[in-house]
Amino acid sequence: MTILTARVPEELAGMRLDQCLAEVFPDYSRSKLQTWIKAGRVLVDGEIMKGREKLDGGEEIELDAEAERVIEYAPQEIPLDIIYEDDSLLIVNKPAGLVVHPAVGNWDGTLVNALLNHAPSLDTLPRAGIVHRIDKDTSGLLMIAKTLQAHNSLVEQLQERSIHREYLALVKGWMTAGGTVDEPIGRHPVDRKRNAVVRRGGKEAITHYRLEQRFKRHTLIRVKLETGRTHQIRVHMSHINYPLVGDQVYGGRFQMPADCNPALAEALRNFKRQALHAAKLGLEHPETGEYCEWEQPIPEDMQNLLKLLAENELDQA
Repeated sequence: MTILTARVPEELAGMRLDQCLAEVFPDYSRSKLQTWIKAGRVLVDGEIMKGREKLDGGEEIELDAEAERVIEYAPQEIPLDIIYEDDSLLIVNKPAGLVVHPAVGNWDGTLVNALLNHAPSLDTLPRAGIVHRIDKDTSGLLMIAKTLQAHNSLVEQLQERSIHREYLALVKGWMTAGGTVDEPIGRHPVDRKRNAVVRRGGKEAITHYRLEQRFKRHTLIRVKLETGRTHQIRVHMSHINYPLVGDQVYGGRFQMPADCNPALAEALRNFKRQALHAAKLGLEHPETGEYCEWEQPIPEDMQNLLKLLAENELDQA
């Protein structure tokens, strides 16, 4: 038996119980939640309610969630770079090029397939325990819950913005100082496969950045996410005219910077992914409540690019 708890947000006051559950526990299907309501597995302030009864807001919900198989994808033997693991939590360092979730065009060979092979019990958890994601061509740290209790805890921490996430990004242009981008993000008004800063209908998105290393025509920055919108760093940096090196979607047309030596020119031309790495992850352990933090250095391809940029600076000195 696994008891998940949540408090009904005040903004959901007046909503029916079944509708509210779909908002509060979005990882479960509406039909499954309806089944649990009818079976008496949902308590509101300690009492059983019918799905059509309305809530006042502020109630305490207890959901007795069954550990049943909810993931249908096949396990696959794919290497995992495991940074930390215990009975409730798994931290992995994802390489660039590995898709996180199966989807159209990538139904297998994903992180989910690898996780199901490593820990088969993850097939009872929403999204195989993955509570946040990074893009296919972004490298770095990801957290995975191994129990429903841990999943609930990590989701709550994300909602409360208490998870600490820092990224290293190499951008085009010479930045003079760090700053904050506080601009809403939504679907691009023309290209529906992209996101963009929008004036209407977007979701709040806040990105903090500071300088790590400056080159003549590039800057390495450290980025801290306050929110976690899809492609947030890539969209925000492009919006302020410092797109990420190698970004095939938001980076604009490739232009070779002036004064590049041959080695740097070749490296920039062949760098076909966004130069973005999830470098640091900090959270409250779901079982012990202790604050834990992990950090991973940037991968070899980005290290090589930084090395060539530094050598190019010396060539021009």
